[in-house]
Amino acid sequence: MEHFYLPFEKKEGLSSSHETLETLSEYEKYQLSFHPERPKYLDYLTVFNGVEECLQNDEHGSCVIQTHRATLKTAEKLVPLMLIGQQSGPTSDFSIMKKLMKDPESVKRWNHGMPTPAAFRKAVEAIGIAEMENRIIITIIDTAGADPTEESEAGGIAWKIGHCMQALAEAQVPTLSVIINRGCSGGAIALTGCDGVLAMEFATYLVISPEACSSILFRTRDKANLAAEISQITAREALANGIVDDLIREPEGPAHRFRESAMESFRKSVTIWIEKLDAIPRDCVFAARMLRWEKIGQWNTISEEDIRSFEKPVTFFIPKPKKALFVARHKKCMDSEGRKMFDPVLYSKLLADNFVCSTCGHRYVRLTAHDYIDLVLDKDSFREHPETRYISDRDILSFPDYQRKIEEARHKTGAASSFITGDGTIDGHAVVFCATNFNFLGGSFCMSTGEKIWQAAKIAVARRKPLIMQATGGGARMHEGCSSMVSIPKLHVAISSVEKAGLPVITIVTDPTLGGVAIGMASRGFRIFEHNAGNIGFSGKRVIEQYTGRHTSKEFQTTWWLQQKGFVDKTALPTQLRREIAGILGCRRHEQQGVVS
Repeated sequence: MEHFYLPFEKKEGLSSSHETLETLSEYEKYQLSFHPERPKYLDYLTVFNGVEECLQNDEHGSCVIQTHRATLKTAEKLVPLMLIGQQSGPTSDFSIMKKLMKDPESVKRWNHGMPTPAAFRKAVEAIGIAEMENRIIITIIDTAGADPTEESEAGGIAWKIGHCMQALAEAQVPTLSVIINRGCSGGAIALTGCDGVLAMEFATYLVISPEACSSILFRTRDKANLAAEISQITAREALANGIVDDLIREPEGPAHRFRESAMESFRKSVTIWIEKLDAIPRDCVFAARMLRWEKIGQWNTISEEDIRSFEKPVTFFIPKPKKALFVARHKKCMDSEGRKMFDPVLYSKLLADNFVCSTCGHRYVRLTAHDYIDLVLDKDSFREHPETRYISDRDILSFPDYQRKIEEARHKTGAASSFITGDGTIDGHAVVFCATNFNFLGGSFCMSTGEKIWQAAKIAVARRKPLIMQATGGGARMHEGCSSMVSIPKLHVAISSVEKAGLPVITIVTDPTLGGVAIGMASRGFRIFEHNAGNIGFSGKRVIEQYTGRHTSKEFQTTWWLQQKGFVDKTALPTQLRREIAGILGCRRHEQQGVVS
C-alpha cells in the first residue's frame, strides 16, 4: 500500500512518539491534524452498531456532511444515536485517494472537503429526525471551512450555518461533538455548539487558517508557523482555553499510523460521554445546556474610572446642511467610464440612498453604536446595563499589538468594547437594545460580545422585554483565536432562551455583516436589512474572488441581491427603523392581547 508522508515525516530518525511530536513546530502540528491518511468520519462508523445512512442526496457538496442512524453499546444498554459527520474526502486510503483525485467529477463532488448549503441543510434535517426519534446527536468534525463561493452565498450559506447552530442550541436531545482532525472556521463551529466537545489528541481547532492569519497580520503567508503558534490551535491548547471539554488520547501515536488504538480510544471516550449525557432527563436538557454555556468564554472587567477616561458619544451620521441642499462628493468618485466626478451631491438623495454613492457605490459612512441608539430608541431613553457595562476584552493569547489596538479603539469609539447593551423604549415599548461599533476593531465578534449578549438575553427574559440587536462586523476576532468563534454557539443558546420565553427577537442587519457576525446574531429573529447595505454574507467578496479566480456579480451581497434570493424579512432606511420596529412590536402586542382575551 502506498503512503503519504509530510515533509517532517521524512526526516531521518523521526519517530511517532508523543515526545518527538511535541518537538514539531506549530504549523507542522497543524499539517499533522489533516494528514490525508488520518481516519475520517466513515472510518469511525465501525465503532457504532446498526449503522444506517439517511438523507443521502446528490446535491453539490452534500456528501461532505453525511448522516447515519446508529446505536452505541454502553454498560447498560444500546443508546440510539444520530451521527452527523463531516467527511472531508472520499477515503483515508492514500492509494485510492490519488486515483479518485485524478477524476475531475470526483474532485468536483467532494468540493475539497468544504460543506455547501446543501450539506448544512442535511445536518439540520438530521437534528430534526434525532429529536423525533429520541436519538442523542453526535457530530464529527473534520473541515477546512465552509465553501467560499458566490454559489454558496446565493444558497444562503451564512443562514444555513446559523440554522445549524440554532438547531443544536434548541435540540430536545443531548448533543456531543468530536473534532477528529481539523476543525476550522464556520464549517466547524456550525456543528460544535454541543453539550460536550471532545477532540482527538492531534486534532486542531481554529478560527482562521495559519496562512490566512499570517497574510492579515504580517502581509505575507510565509509566517504561517508564527501565526499558528500565536493562535494556539492545537487540541491541547483548546482544552487549556476551556473550549474543549476533554481530549481523546491517541495512545500509541498519531491516528494515521496507529489507527486501531486511536479508534478504540475514541470508542471509550465517546461511550463515557454518552452515558453521562443519556442520564440527563429530556425535560432538563436545555437547562443543563444553559449551565454549560454560561461558563464559556473569558473576559476582563474595567473600572468606572477607566471608562470615564475615554467615554463619549461618537456619531458618524451626516446631518442635513443648515444653509445648503448639497454636500461635498467623496474625493475618489469615478463614473462607469472612469471619469472623475467632482460635483456636489444632493443631501436628500444621499440620505435616501443610505449614504451610498449612486455613481460608484462608495459608502460615505458606517454609523456608530451611538447613532443606532439615537435612531432606533426614543430620545434619552437608553440606559446601559450595569451587568455588561464593565465587561471588556481579554488578551488570552498575548496576541501581537492586541492590547494597544483595544486602547486605540476605546478612544476612537468612546466605548469600552465593540458591543453595548441597555434598556430603552421604542415608541413607548420597553426593550433590551444591543448595538455594535464597526469602528471598534471592525465590530469583530469576540468573547466579550458573546458574554454581553448572554447577559442581555437574561435581562430580557427576567424583565419580559423584547430583544433588539443591531449587527455589524467583519467576522470572528482572530486576536482571541478559536475562543472568539466558540462564543457564537453561546450567543445562539442565549437567543433561543429569549424565544423560548415567548419574547420577540428583532435583528437589524447593517453594512458589513460577515462571517461570525452573520452566522451568529444576524441569522436570528425577525431580520430588518438596512436599505442599500452591502457586504452581507459568510465569506467576504475579496476572499471569494481570490478563491475562485472570478469576479463576483454586480450587486453581490447587497440587501437588494439578498432580497432577490429570498433571505430578507424586511428592509428599512436607518431613519425608518424606529417606526418599523414599533409597528412589529405593536402587532405582537395586539396578537398577545387577542390570545389572552
